[in-house]
Amino acid sequence: MQTLKAIYENGVFRPLEKPELAEGQSVQLIVDTTNPLTPQEMLQLASEVYEGLSETDVDEIEEIAFVPTTLLLL
Repeated sequence: MQTLKAIYENGVFRPLEKPELAEGQSVQLIVDTTNPLTPQEMLQLASEVYEGLSETDVDEIEEIAFVPTTLLLL
């Protein structure tokens, strides 16, 4: 199985890199149209992560997220 990026133009998917396929080989496409976020969009989302949460909620989330052994106890 290969994952390739492609552009859809004029009714045809054009791979952005050479696939490892024989010429004329049939394939099945699964189209994921999610656009990658820009660095500015990522920073905006990161700044909103704890919005509306209490300090206690934030502390609890960070304890779970940053201490691997805590996950095993859940």
